[in-house]
Amino acid sequence: MFDLRFDNAYVRELPGDPLQGRNPRQVESALYSRIVPEPVLKPQLLAWSEDAAQRLGIDRTGTDPALLADLLAGNRLLSGMEPFASNYGGHQFGHWAGQLGDGRAISLGEVIGADGARWELQLKGAGRTPYSRGADGRAVLRSSLREFLCSEAMHHLGVPTTRALSLVLTGERVERDLFYDGNPAMEPGAIVCRLAPSFIRFGHFELPASRADLALLRQLLDFVIRRDFPAIDANDPQVRYARWFQDVAARTAVLMAEWMRVGFVHGVMNTDNLSVLGLTIDYGPYGWIDDFDPDWTPNITDRHGRRYRFGQQPQIGFWNLQRLALAVAPLCDDHNALNDGLQLYADRFEAMDRQHAADKLGMAQRPDDGELQADWLTLLRDAELDMTLAYRALMSFDVRTPVEAFLASPRWRDACYDEARMASQRSKAADWFMRYAKRLGEDRLSTESRQQRMQSANPYIVPRNYLAQQAIAAAESGDPGLLHDLMRALQTPYEENDLTRRFAGRRPDWARHRPGCSMLSCSS
Repeated sequence: MFDLRFDNAYVRELPGDPLQGRNPRQVESALYSRIVPEPVLKPQLLAWSEDAAQRLGIDRTGTDPALLADLLAGNRLLSGMEPFASNYGGHQFGHWAGQLGDGRAISLGEVIGADGARWELQLKGAGRTPYSRGADGRAVLRSSLREFLCSEAMHHLGVPTTRALSLVLTGERVERDLFYDGNPAMEPGAIVCRLAPSFIRFGHFELPASRADLALLRQLLDFVIRRDFPAIDANDPQVRYARWFQDVAARTAVLMAEWMRVGFVHGVMNTDNLSVLGLTIDYGPYGWIDDFDPDWTPNITDRHGRRYRFGQQPQIGFWNLQRLALAVAPLCDDHNALNDGLQLYADRFEAMDRQHAADKLGMAQRPDDGELQADWLTLLRDAELDMTLAYRALMSFDVRTPVEAFLASPRWRDACYDEARMASQRSKAADWFMRYAKRLGEDRLSTESRQQRMQSANPYIVPRNYLAQQAIAAAESGDPGLLHDLMRALQTPYEENDLTRRFAGRRPDWARHRPGCSMLSCSS
């Protein structure tokens, strides 16, 4: 049995829903509802993150597999667990949606890990809650595997993220209409156990603010600063609130810059899906840029307006911060401090984005490099080049080698999706590389130093949608081996080795428009 130490501050210090039961309802003057997971028929552990387990101080050696599956499916609770579903609202696709809450996620409690850090354990797909709004509270293997896979991949990529401990099959079937087109199907059910120091979202503050419940809003904000932002120790509450918002803004800027660096598209950046800790949260219809396209979104629900497209994520981060600022503004005497936080976001993102652009191209940062960097992105788009592979190909570029020889090299050609489009951009590519070679020659970096800088900024592999879909198909047929191999490879995403080489290819043609490999939905 696991020996976990729980310290459930959220339910201990904040007001909860006085009503019991799973029936959908508006929950006012409360930040959570106590609810236990709904048992599942036949839980089976499909995947496990040893790294995440070590953070909690968990050693499963000698643990009965059936007992472990029961615990991670919510069929059995440990002493100290106090399950609850959290209450929050949010703006969805730019419009206020009112109360939302954890409709299929149930937190088990807060564990003090092996290093003293706090980790909230949450089961996603654990059953109905008062916030399910008539839905079944379950999740399917398809979406659960994607969340498990990407949570851990993002961690190893160095991108702030929630973590995933386990993926469990429930032994039950769940009905889902994948593309909302009137063709529902029964799919295998699953539950992810995910971890975070906190699952507090922007929407937690928006809901009490929308109801003019300033007492609850203040109580929540004071609690979050005390528990999750202990470095903010000012006695004056106005100073605390200002510093907190600026901290959230800075963390969000870092997150947006990291998403753009690795080519990640969240797909559904509603305010209820942004963490105040600056963590990637809620892996729904996410995607990874294959051929570079700033207008691409993986979310079929967003296919017309493309609000959450790749290139607009930094702007949406700012918009969402504005909504958070409006929510906490009634508690702040000096609104200039909130504006300062918004400006801090813009400045921090711009600085990080410039640094990433230089690092990815292997150059020392200079203020006059903007045109060269912008022209590179234009070339990626117009020649339909793979973002991940094209940047890695640059590592093998030698300023002493003729440009035409490099453009004919296997590394460069492997990044190309359309030979005709590449050929149409040949002269522009040659011109850019001559400028690039000249620019590299102006730096004092050795070839080795340049390549090291580029390797640390440019992943060799990312969890592309087609890879995830292949792992899903194999797992649905009873073989989790591909998932396990992919997970091992994604632990060293910047290295070219025997594990990663298998998963480093560009998206195959068959995956260009296949469901799960291109557009996805919020259905799960």
